[in-house]
This record gives sequence, structure tokens and C-alpha cells, in this order.
Amino acid sequence: MSSSRSRVTAVTDFIYLRMRHRDAWSSARAQPAPAGEGFSSLSGRKYCLLTAFRRSGDPVPTPVWFGLADGTLYFSSEADVGKIKRIRNEPRVLLAPCTLRGKPLGPPAVGRARVLGAQEGEPAERAIAANYGLFRRLYERAGSQLGVDLLYVAISPA
Repeated sequence: MSSSRSRVTAVTDFIYLRMRHRDAWSSARAQPAPAGEGFSSLSGRKYCLLTAFRRSGDPVPTPVWFGLADGTLYFSSEADVGKIKRIRNEPRVLLAPCTLRGKPLGPPAVGRARVLGAQEGEPAERAIAANYGLFRRLYERAGSQLGVDLLYVAISPA
């Protein structure tokens, strides 16, 4: 990873952590939604709170932009960030509807995450693009100008 990309990632991680809502961590302790509901609570939402787990078992909540298609939730992320490392180590995640800052708006659903390969990104991109407009395209374009490598994650209900 280049030095400029690592600085960009460190700065954005710092900013996002500082703006995260204090209630975001409560989602990991909340009673999960019934298994048969899948991700229905996220339909029509712009943000979901992804809670991934460290090796120690400690939860780390992060609000993400996402898309839903055929019962699967997709999101994109920088390849080098902590949530991707955590997902690769422990694919069990929690997903809850939330605000931009990560304040939970409902119970979490349990999911199983998988980092997609380079050839699997098209359905993920279509699902995410269907949920967002011009602002996301501008945000993604700015990231690509900085040399940020994105990858996609698919999450199925567990």
C-alpha cells in the first residue's frame, strides 16, 4: 500500500470514528431480529450499521452505504480498512438500520459476510448504485483519484 493511500485511510478512519454516534455500540448487545426476516428492516434505508468482530470478540460498528438484491446485502469498502480484515477473520456480522452517524434504528439481523473476488463485483455495484445517486458517484470518483482500491462484500442472512 502506498504511503499516500495509507494516510488517506488513517485520516478517514479517524474522522468517521469521531463522528460515530455513541449508541452505535449498543447494536451488538441488542436482541437480533428473528432469523426468517432476513434484511427486510433495511429495505428503503440509506445506511446500515455493520458490526464486525475483532479476534478478541469485541464488536466494531461502522455505518455503511449498501444495496440489496435477491436477499443479499452488498457494500463496497477500501481494501485495507479494519472492517475488511475483521470480516476475513470472522464472517459473522450484525446489520441494523441506522442514521448517517450510526445510531441504530432497529434490531440487528445476523449475517454471514464474504469478500468478493474481482470478477464478482458487477451485481454488487448494481445493487449499491440503485440505492444512491449522484453524490455516491462523486464520492467514489474522488476516492479513485486518490488511488483508493475498493472491493465489494456480500452478506447473506444467517
